[in-house]
Amino acid sequence: MLHELGFQKGVNLGGWLSQCDYSEDRLNNFITEADFCDIARLGFDHVRIPVDYNVIQNEDGSAKEDGLRRIDMAFALCDQYSLRAVLDLHKTPGFSFDAGEHEDGFFVNEAYQARFYAIWETFAKRYGDRPERVVFELLNEVTEANYLPAWKRISRECVRRIRQYAPETLVLLGSYHWNSARTLPELDAPYDKRVLYNFHFYEPMIFTHQGAYWNPDYKDVRSTYAESGASVAWFEDFLAPAIEKAAKEGAELYCGEFGVIDVVAPEEAVKWFSDLHEVFARHGIAHAMWSWKQMDFGLSDARMDGVREELLGML
Repeated sequence: MLHELGFQKGVNLGGWLSQCDYSEDRLNNFITEADFCDIARLGFDHVRIPVDYNVIQNEDGSAKEDGLRRIDMAFALCDQYSLRAVLDLHKTPGFSFDAGEHEDGFFVNEAYQARFYAIWETFAKRYGDRPERVVFELLNEVTEANYLPAWKRISRECVRRIRQYAPETLVLLGSYHWNSARTLPELDAPYDKRVLYNFHFYEPMIFTHQGAYWNPDYKDVRSTYAESGASVAWFEDFLAPAIEKAAKEGAELYCGEFGVIDVVAPEEAVKWFSDLHEVFARHGIAHAMWSWKQMDFGLSDARMDGVREELLGML
């Protein structure tokens, strides 16, 4: 379904409406029309737009029209430049993939869950008439295994509510351990045929996250691609359980994030992208790179000038 709608090769607009200081300057100027123009010019067919709840919802649960208008603007620019979009709720009341956000309680707190449902009902009412151009991603990177039973229940109820207003819109659903492909087989069968499985991929982390200042496990690590042990066969083996689960359930797979930190030499990063994409291509897995600019993974950053054309040619 994704391929038929024109979703194959995308890039994330990380750090714009999510993972930012939420200042007017950031919201107004970090991503502009010029970015949409460049993304389309480089051959991407869609963008993934991470959005934090506080950009589009007040504490009392009411909608923030100024935040929603920013999404409206993004979709209008997508239309202008022949791009599609994945709308990703990156942070919801009571939960963020980043513990530093201090968002807690979502999986046990009914009030937080009600606000989550309200966000998606708002999105479904507002954008449910664009099923050929907009895909919904329920929540970015559920973290802990003990959240899974609640997440199965919450996500199913959320899709039921979405379907009242957006019966045709594709919905992306991921599992725990930061949306790992390895945990995807633990999900239930999709709610309906228009719910797709979603995963993120940064394996092996010793390579893609080496030198990550925010992660003590990798902060002091340095590794070449050869030293990481990764290869086409290694990626194939890692993704096999997710591929088999999707085939069993008759569902498509989508990789919403994948990338290599800017500590890694661009020439080394290209080796990782090349081998991973060989597996994506073999199994028809649509995908969106992390990320367009800055955010420690920026494709458009000057450091990638020497390899960008080669990298884009293989995606």
